[in-house]
Amino acid sequence: MAVHPARPALELHRLEVPSPHLLPFAVGTFDSIGPLSRADYPHRHTFHEIVLVTSGTGLHVVDTRPLPVTPPNLGVLAAGQVHHWQGARGLDGYVLLLEDAFLLDRPDDRDLLRRLAAERTWTALGPREHAEAAAVVTEIVREFDERRPGMATVVRALLHVLLVRAARPPGAGRGAGGGAARADDGANDGADLRQDAPESATGLAGRYLNALEGPAALDPGATVERIADTLGVTPGHLGEAVKRATGRTPGALLRQARLLEAKRLLACTRLTVAAVARASGFTDPAYFCRFFRRETGTTPGAFRAAARIDTGPAASTTPPAEHPSHTGGDAA
Repeated sequence: MAVHPARPALELHRLEVPSPHLLPFAVGTFDSIGPLSRADYPHRHTFHEIVLVTSGTGLHVVDTRPLPVTPPNLGVLAAGQVHHWQGARGLDGYVLLLEDAFLLDRPDDRDLLRRLAAERTWTALGPREHAEAAAVVTEIVREFDERRPGMATVVRALLHVLLVRAARPPGAGRGAGGGAARADDGANDGADLRQDAPESATGLAGRYLNALEGPAALDPGATVERIADTLGVTPGHLGEAVKRATGRTPGALLRQARLLEAKRLLACTRLTVAAVARASGFTDPAYFCRFFRRETGTTPGAFRAAARIDTGPAASTTPPAEHPSHTGGDAA
């Protein structure tokens, strides 16, 4: 498959919402959000993005994974993930952009969004799921455009509905498995994709996973113990909660976060292997190469070649470039 030539460093897109509407949120069609909503080169955001694709062909490449555009599709991207549209033709639908601050008083929704991005980042919707998602998204667009009193509260409530429905197993409910839906008070709807995880463990695990998505996890000095300290818990308690909620240890998840960042940079930039090592939290490039081979079964250079990215000459080791921002009306 053809891939956009690798860039010296990944561009970082920010969200700027035009005055007088200053909520850290924007929604619209691909056209109204702007040309960057269809960016065909690898980049990442400081914000989350949800897309409802209603038409088009091509690929949506997320963290080096090529995902076919087969409308209708629902895509969920967390801040920090690397993506681009490859060979996209006739791409249309809706784009929702939001920062963590928009869900400041809804931590469960924020955590659910991140888990969806990790576990269900691209979904082919059936007719019922598409109709439900389209109804919610168009209502969000209407509320946002009309800006009536209480608009932000209504948009957050509708976003909650969208995320909870996206977290349901395909075909869940009556008619899909023969049984009626479980009756409860709805307090934990969509709070976690692993329904057997206790809420307290889920909450702490969510905070740990959020920490791993920030720059602190890529600091060479970052350890599970230090992260536990910033979260206000002991390493033992953190380990029990994370293992219970995710099935993996905190150390394994920390290694996974660094490995994913290394893969992103190898596939999407022309940074040298040594520079990739430093940017992924390793002080010793030789150890990084051993770690990468142990975890993936291949070398960083072989992985880069297999990704079919034109690495070009060994290039810039500058930090990711910043780019004109996604906005609520002119650019994405």
